[in-house]
Amino acid sequence: MKENVLDVLMYLFENYMVEEPELQKDHQTLTTELFEAGFEHREINKAFDWLQDLSEMCDPDIPPPQSIGRKSIRLYAAEELRRLNADVRGYLLSLEHSGILDAPTREVVIDRVMALEVDEINLNHIKWVTMMVLCNQPGQEDVFVWMEDMVLNGVKAKLQ
Repeated sequence: MKENVLDVLMYLFENYMVEEPELQKDHQTLTTELFEAGFEHREINKAFDWLQDLSEMCDPDIPPPQSIGRKSIRLYAAEELRRLNADVRGYLLSLEHSGILDAPTREVVIDRVMALEVDEINLNHIKWVTMMVLCNQPGQEDVFVWMEDMVLNGVKAKLQ
């Protein structure tokens, strides 16, 4: 089965975080269940590493960088421009302007989406990664629910 890290993450999110959020399974049990679902060990391990990095980036004890102001403009590096097309960058900007993302959270989203092993990031990728980041951000429950409806249920909510 040809799967990538995002496929593993999406599977984990849909099957364990959304449907059974109170169920805490150990790493080995999850690995076994993911392998039985058809994922390769290499991709499973990369997904766990990706989640660990996300967890560290969203640690509430580590304050966000103070150098990012509300009026700042995000300039993309060459590799980011290559992998994040204009639609994706525009979508991130609209999420930020609507208050769904603040500048530090936007940076976490960009970091985590760039960590995926895909050549070009599409809108579906950015929506899933944004939802996963918001799920790990304390105090972001309202915007997480909005993103969850949009991604999982196909709700086309209008950005404000």
